[in-house]
Amino acid sequence: MLQIKVGVQLASLRLPFRQALLTAREMGADAVEIDAREELKGEELSVTGIRQIRKMLEDLNLRVAAVRFRTRRGYDVQQDLDERVDATRRTLKLAYDLGTHVVINHVGRIPAEVTHPAFQTMVDALTDIGRHGQRVGAMLAAETVAESGADLKRLIDALPPASIGVNLNPAPLIMNGQSPREVVDAVGQHVLHMNATDATRDLSLAQGIETPLGYGSAEIPELLAVLEEHQYRGYFTVERHQSNAPQVDLKQAITFLRNL
Repeated sequence: MLQIKVGVQLASLRLPFRQALLTAREMGADAVEIDAREELKGEELSVTGIRQIRKMLEDLNLRVAAVRFRTRRGYDVQQDLDERVDATRRTLKLAYDLGTHVVINHVGRIPAEVTHPAFQTMVDALTDIGRHGQRVGAMLAAETVAESGADLKRLIDALPPASIGVNLNPAPLIMNGQSPREVVDAVGQHVLHMNATDATRDLSLAQGIETPLGYGSAEIPELLAVLEEHQYRGYFTVERHQSNAPQVDLKQAITFLRNL
């Protein structure tokens, strides 16, 4: 049976770090998603600083579901690629030190053809990142944004085994005209973490709108059923951005997940 372990994305709370942790605990979360660019800057954290954060989490009985690390460009772009790869490698170590094995980032635009130079650039960079992740005990999870399941599978198949995983995030997929179900069918076995989000797409306007969880077209129970078939053991982290009352929506999202 699928275990519902619920996380809260701290950035969605729009609160200072310590207050966000307290609020997540009060909401009944099991874990939190931390932004390594905005909330914690890994290059500025000492061993003592990491130990203090882990103590805060322990005191609140919280774990780290995942660390999010947004880069300005994807791993398909040559400009500043070495610096981007090095920063990702450092974040993998930070994630492990914080107690999680998942680092989330959008890997970039996946070329349609494996012969495209940018595809090989991406494969080389992710192979490097994957090898480092295996050494330090964490893995990069490719954020689902506008890529189809076939796109993601093609990339994963081109990499050495266990190089990267997938972060399933339904709302961006829906808003970009993709099907979360198609993605999870294609790469469900590689999903390391899921952001429990929802959205609808206005076909007349050709744009998507984020909704509270359960009010869009993500079909969350269906997605969870497919993940269960793949023995998913990760967290379901609630997230909300397009809202005037994000804390209310996040609390309701936690209740929605607990009732499944």
